[in-house]
Amino acid sequence: MVSAYIPPNSINKEPDKWTVFYLLIILAGLQLFITLMTNGFALSQEEAMWHYIGRNWFRHGLVPYSGGADNKSPLFYVVFGLSDWLFGVNYWFPRVLGTVVQSVGIFYVYKIARHVSGKHAGLLACSFYGLSVLWHGADGRYVSFTETYEVVCIILSFYFFLSSNNKRGLFISGFLMAIGVGFRLPAVFVVAALLISTIKKGWKLTLQFCLGLLAGIVVLAIIGYLAGINFHDVVLYMLTDNFGPGSMNNNNFITRMVQFHNMFFYSEVILFYPLVLVYLFIKGKIDWLVLWLIFVFIGINAVGNYARVDLKELLPAMSLMGGLSLAHLINAFHISMRKLMLIIWICFSPKLIEPFVNAGRVFSGEFQFPQNFCHEPYVQPDESASRQLGLWIKANTSENEKVYVAGYGAQVQVYSERLSPTIYFNVTQTRIAKDRLFLDMKENKAEMILVPLYPEYRQWVDQDLRTYIDQLVTRDYDFDRCLFNYSVYRLKKSKR
Repeated sequence: MVSAYIPPNSINKEPDKWTVFYLLIILAGLQLFITLMTNGFALSQEEAMWHYIGRNWFRHGLVPYSGGADNKSPLFYVVFGLSDWLFGVNYWFPRVLGTVVQSVGIFYVYKIARHVSGKHAGLLACSFYGLSVLWHGADGRYVSFTETYEVVCIILSFYFFLSSNNKRGLFISGFLMAIGVGFRLPAVFVVAALLISTIKKGWKLTLQFCLGLLAGIVVLAIIGYLAGINFHDVVLYMLTDNFGPGSMNNNNFITRMVQFHNMFFYSEVILFYPLVLVYLFIKGKIDWLVLWLIFVFIGINAVGNYARVDLKELLPAMSLMGGLSLAHLINAFHISMRKLMLIIWICFSPKLIEPFVNAGRVFSGEFQFPQNFCHEPYVQPDESASRQLGLWIKANTSENEKVYVAGYGAQVQVYSERLSPTIYFNVTQTRIAKDRLFLDMKENKAEMILVPLYPEYRQWVDQDLRTYIDQLVTRDYDFDRCLFNYSVYRLKKSKR
């Protein structure tokens, strides 16, 4: 079987620094255009959750899980806490920072491919990865998600694993992999792939990788301890209460199969399948890259959430396989590199219709107005309407008054800049979450409660939670008004 590994100097010897520089600039520009030109020009539902928790940490000293509950790592909330500390409530800083981080990953995908097989492989892999992370099927506009930081750490870890044959390089590789796990726990599956690969380098280098991994975990643990984070809470909210009844990962088998089909057979990722098969045929054995792909695939299915953004974990390995395969074919059959690059950029480029449409709204101004709501049919407010409602709450409450937004109202909550009376400011429906919400709402009186009128609220939120909120507002609150399809209630004076 012909090897896919071609000595770097045998393909192309001329310098390509400027070619890579221009390529990275174009890809970064595309990332910024897509991620910033989103409908509503506001934080998404998930970003709002993370911003709320990060803001409470940096602004109010409420460490993660005491100022808001979610299943993400404390390390990730630093990004949004820093964003709020520097610029207040905004959607652009986490996405610009995510673009910078993701661009680092694109560059090191190029570096890995060039190290393994030369300039052509580097440029091809760089193009594959830089374009595919912008796909709709990979939620390309949400570059601020945890996957961006996790995947970049994994790419860097593989780079140091491949480019170093000394103890220091393997130690750095292990340390970076630990940081990746710190951002997102499913990275542990890739640890297995790297560990198997390092064993082939010898037990001394394997030991250094393990020491680097351990050192990274210890550093994160010390930082968490000094920050006052409760490790029991980390285990509870990131693991034990994230897979039971009522959790986001508790879908039935049929739902999982539908989501699996949508991710792997009804998205742009199918463009990579022929390239992966070509790589497997050329290579003829399981190597570090095949292990990378296998263990990421196992991790995605083990979690079983099948969110579109999870696809980003597969893209580096697939992009490298594509780049290495085509580089071999170029060398073997003298295929035109320019024509091949043109085909790749045509076939793999993301759709830009939505960003172009939204770009016009920068100049036309606000496009959602209160008069468009509070009459049937009650449509769910988008990011723009949720932002406006949050700003109205901020203007009509004092800073020390608590506000509770029923259902999935994190966007409204974060733009109101008001604390929720419960750590479950965005509905979570496990038994632990419900009990804690009932207790928090009993002990902390909210000055204002907002209840959705749109039908999705009744579809997504369990009856017992809705009944509890309905009884609470009926007993202790007066109806104030309707705004953006939310009923707004204020606490009765007799109850204060």
